[in-house]
Amino acid sequence: MGIEDKYFKNISNRERVIFEGAITMGALFHQFIGTPVNSESAETLEKSIKEAMELQPCIEEVEVKINREILEEAKSEFNYVSLNGDMLDVRVVSKYNDKKAVLRMEYIEDLKYPLMYVEDIDE
Repeated sequence: MGIEDKYFKNISNRERVIFEGAITMGALFHQFIGTPVNSESAETLEKSIKEAMELQPCIEEVEVKINREILEEAKSEFNYVSLNGDMLDVRVVSKYNDKKAVLRMEYIEDLKYPLMYVEDIDE
């Protein structure tokens, strides 16, 4: 019995592709929030997050952008800040069998919150 038959038999391909993307988004948020970052290290951190998250099952592509403007505004006398959700714009593409989903995390000014949501999914 394979992993799909044993652990994912009760969900559809559509549900699985959302599940995998959401797990990756949650892992990204909880693993990297608090990481020391500044304008000089932001590109390296974006690349590190992207490469780490693309190792997750069913993840086809990850795009990470750290808002440099917020970094500069928040910079302390020590020349760095701790990464937070307000600084991130992330796009995760997950694929499982015949389904593909795009999940996003971006700071929504009206909500004052870094919202994670399903941006698009194959129907």
